[in-house]
This record gives sequence, structure tokens and C-alpha cells, in this order.
Amino acid sequence: QVQLVESGGGLVQAGGSLRLSCAASGRTASRYTLAWFRQTLGKEREFIAGISWIDISTYYTDSWKGRFTISRDNAKNTVYLQMNSLEPEDTAVYYCAASPDYGRRRQDDYAYWGQGTQVTVSS
Repeated sequence: QVQLVESGGGLVQAGGSLRLSCAASGRTASRYTLAWFRQTLGKEREFIAGISWIDISTYYTDSWKGRFTISRDNAKNTVYLQMNSLEPEDTAVYYCAASPDYGRRRQDDYAYWGQGTQVTVSS
């Protein structure tokens, strides 16, 4: 079992930045790839980025590579998503998820999910 708790969402003006955090816990949490997804009303969850716990390997959806950066702090069992140059279109609920396999991009490949954190970008 892996427990995930996101934080760091909120209201920000267009052009601003936010850093989301995802605290992972559980006996086997360190064996999982962690990823960030987002979801807007009426749409499926979209994969943003993933990171391996074993090394610093990361992978992204091209749409956000360059504006969004995933990173981790092993000592704190926490994964971050740094979001820069935010746009109103980035308004969504952002989710952290865990998968036993690296490189997965489909939500069905992720067994564990956090509760989500709302990000709202005003114009």
C-alpha cells in the first residue's frame, strides 16, 4: 500500500508559478515511480510527468516539458512539480499517482492516487 498526499495548490495569476508537493508513505513506497496528472471538468486525466525513485530518470508529456519540472527529495519521500509561466488553461485538479513500472503514462497503469489539489490560474 502506498499513501499519497498532495499539497501546494491554490490561486495564482497568469504568468506566476506554483510548486506542488506529493508526500508518499507506505512500506513499499520507495519501489514506485511517481507521477503527476491533471484533470479538468469533463476530461480524462492527463499525464504530465513521472520520476523514478531508483535514479533521477524523468519523463514528460511534451506539452509541459520546459514549463513544468518534476523532482524528488528521497529524504522526505516527497515528489514536487514546479510549474512556471502558468496560464488560465492550466486550471485543473492536479493528482499525484504511483506505479510499479517506470515510463507509464496511462492513468490505468497507476494503482495509487492522492486526493488531488486544485490549481486555479486567473487571467
